[in-house]
Amino acid sequence: MAELPKTLEEAIAQAQRATQAAIAAGYTRLQVELLLPELKPMPAAFQYLPVFSDLGADLKVFFSDAGAAALARRDWIEVSCQIGSLDVAGARQTTPVEELVAPEDKVFLFVAPSAVEISPVEQVCNAAGERPAILFNPRLEDVGTVGIGFAARKIRERFLNTFEPCYYLRPLEQAVLLRCYPSPWQVWLEAADGNYTLVGEEHLKPDAEKLDQILIQATGSREGAKRGGFFADLQRMLKALGQ
Repeated sequence: MAELPKTLEEAIAQAQRATQAAIAAGYTRLQVELLLPELKPMPAAFQYLPVFSDLGADLKVFFSDAGAAALARRDWIEVSCQIGSLDVAGARQTTPVEELVAPEDKVFLFVAPSAVEISPVEQVCNAAGERPAILFNPRLEDVGTVGIGFAARKIRERFLNTFEPCYYLRPLEQAVLLRCYPSPWQVWLEAADGNYTLVGEEHLKPDAEKLDQILIQATGSREGAKRGGFFADLQRMLKALGQ
């Protein structure tokens, strides 16, 4: 059973272990989400990268635009991975997306792709074949509204459904939702002393209605607790780190 992390470092370490376990189990398309307040994806992705430290330049990391990719090349001097950008579509296209995938590439990591970049992400993943591809903190809340018509939305939804959510961490009003592969989805309830207790496990990601049912059953009340404990500690820590 996965334990609730107490720090950002513990959460990223869990995400690394979940990624390794999922790849070992045969999954090739993975999703890692740390939905923490004020968390910037680039520093978090840098902390996550050591999970692929043995790959060196055989790891290819994609950012949404050339500016973010250039910033990573400047700041990530300690790592030898390849860094590219996804702004290769439309009027700015200079290289076919498929040419961004080389035979020697072994793993592809996409840092914070948005709904706008779903098309090039899908093309890269299709060109990658059975090689692992990871979406790290994707920004896909508007995936159903960005695009042209029903067909475009269905393409995005169909593609995203091929990804296994191997790690997911989200603080809620009175609880935390956690998934750390191979453990099921877990709901942790915050107590008055700031500690958390596991109150529910689900094989599928619980929706809002299911979460309400779990929390009402655990507390006997619909009233949410004030944010504190894990949520507040992480928020203070992230501010201290300058993120």
